Amino acid sequence: MKRTKTILTHLVCWLAVLAYLYGESLIAGITFEKSAFKISMNFIQIVEFYICYLWVYPYFLKRGKIIQLFAALIFTIAIFISMRYLIEQILYFEWFGWKNYSDDTPISTYITDNIYYSIAFIVIPAAAYSVVQNFKAETTNRRLKDEVVKAELAFLKSQINPHFLYNTLNYIYSLAIPVSDKLANAVLRLSDLMRYTLNDSPDGMMSLAKEVDYLESYIELFKMRFEPRFYVNFTTEGILNQKIAALVLIPFVENAFKHGIIDDEKQPIRIKLKVVNKRLSFEVSNKISHAQKDLSSGIGLVNIQRRLDLIYPEKHEMLISNNGNTYKTTLIIHL
Repeated sequence: MKRTKTILTHLVCWLAVLAYLYGESLIAGITFEKSAFKISMNFIQIVEFYICYLWVYPYFLKRGKIIQLFAALIFTIAIFISMRYLIEQILYFEWFGWKNYSDDTPISTYITDNIYYSIAFIVIPAAAYSVVQNFKAETTNRRLKDEVVKAELAFLKSQINPHFLYNTLNYIYSLAIPVSDKLANAVLRLSDLMRYTLNDSPDGMMSLAKEVDYLESYIELFKMRFEPRFYVNFTTEGILNQKIAALVLIPFVENAFKHGIIDDEKQPIRIKLKVVNKRLSFEVSNKISHAQKDLSSGIGLVNIQRRLDLIYPEKHEMLISNNGNTYKTTLIIHL
């Protein structure tokens, strides 16, 4: 629907431009020969427009690649000159016996003349691209502001509950110690999870080492519940001294525990965290459980994708593979 709307907008704009360009010509009644040269010129300019609008500016201007940008613009001008020569100097001569430039026109004059005609349709797509990007940015900013307000309201509504629960867990832990070491341990693990979620950071970033501790506490809590038939292989590799957005890894583990099989010794859930320089790779794979899923199935990964887009724009990659037996997610973040 969005693409259809964009195409229609472009068609309407071009119809308006062409009506302006050809309205006077239709009234004046120019010759077929002049019309043919005007049509070929406008056709090539439209081609040039979309080369710049769809390729040059999105791939080079947006990414700040200035040298490649200038090279691409020179390439675009070369395409303009080549197409015009092909159509107006070769094809038109073959079909109608016409040429737009006489044979004695110096090549330097031909090139400079066509550079002049091509410049406008390098500037126009730049302006159009800037307007569209600014509009998208403004729309995104409005949406983010709305989401921030909603998130703040939700946080204020639930602010008391986590602290109350954390304090209550500490009290239950003190009661559980004389009753059962296993019970006390479980309460302690749950308390650790709760404390981590309450940690506040101005930028929302936490130590990667603490994030790993949180994952280990979460896994240990599940292990207490399902042992001895609990098979999870969690490994880490690299130096964990970087910072990461808090709680960005746990949804992948939750998803594996919720929708995977944890009691298959031959195919355990595998969790691998690897950090090389500032590149983090987090892989989680599990054997697929075909038991009935609840209504929240898949919501966690959708939410984490939105969160990654906001926190690590163009600095992350999330890959998902599913062969019917094994489900694997791979998250790559450039910290």
